[in-house]
Amino acid sequence: MLDILHLKKYYATQKAVDDISLHIKQGSIFGLLGPNGAGKSSLLRMVTGITMPDAGSITLNGEHFSLQQHSKQIGYMPEERGLYKRMKVGEQTMYLAQLKGLSKNEALQKMNEWFDKLDMQSWKNKKVEDLSKGMSQKLQFVITVLHEPSLLILDEPFSGLDPVNSSVIKEEIYNLAQKGTTIIFSTHRMEQVEEICEEIALMNKGQLILQGSVHDVKQQFKQNKYALQVSKPIEGFEQVIKSQSGNRYELQFTDEQDADKLLMHCLQQKNRIISYHEILPSLNDIFIHLVEGGAARKFENYQA
Repeated sequence: MLDILHLKKYYATQKAVDDISLHIKQGSIFGLLGPNGAGKSSLLRMVTGITMPDAGSITLNGEHFSLQQHSKQIGYMPEERGLYKRMKVGEQTMYLAQLKGLSKNEALQKMNEWFDKLDMQSWKNKKVEDLSKGMSQKLQFVITVLHEPSLLILDEPFSGLDPVNSSVIKEEIYNLAQKGTTIIFSTHRMEQVEEICEEIALMNKGQLILQGSVHDVKQQFKQNKYALQVSKPIEGFEQVIKSQSGNRYELQFTDEQDADKLLMHCLQQKNRIISYHEILPSLNDIFIHLVEGGAARKFENYQA
């Protein structure tokens, strides 16, 4: 659906985006990650046509990207609020929907549908400046999706939302993806990425240092750690025990046979195994490892 090929953007001597290539499938939820200054916003601005690349190409639905041709197919929700503070909520929603090509009747119908869905009808005559941060975030989300874009770009969409409204917006993101909308999700919140995204790309200092499915990335960085809970203490396997809390153990094996021996020992000792599972690294752990400890390594070492 979206192909980014050897994209570059330089500002004076700074390489904001340095030879980035990505393929994002239709209907997928794609996580774009990276610390501040990694180049995420510069990349997204080129995808939306706000700025032009210095080199490389962007293809949307098999066509070379053109702002004039494709702008109405894109919905972009930036991290910074882009609303007119003194306009009323309903007036602003109608105005921006019509800028995206909807007729007045279409805009009114879509607005009412979304306002009903997200419990926003009572906001219509309020000015944007009177809304809380969370209410403004919900409004900006509605304005972004109202024209039914095929490519939806969300930059920190849950900022300012309470857990209830975060759950509501999350459910709508899933619904849009199921209907075929391609979603790029940019955030610093790793737990949200693990829960929502199917594939991810990690940027640092303008370069792509990792990409792949969430599952494959976590498998690639696993360290043979396991969690075991048994009915009574284990004896004789101190070399594989990383930590212990009662009869709960964190284990790390260097040899798969050690795992088999330990489990067989528990069975022979009639030590009931209550739970046993592999501990995979969190995306937050991988993120810190690569950005702080391994950012200088080549991307090809990490492609999943």
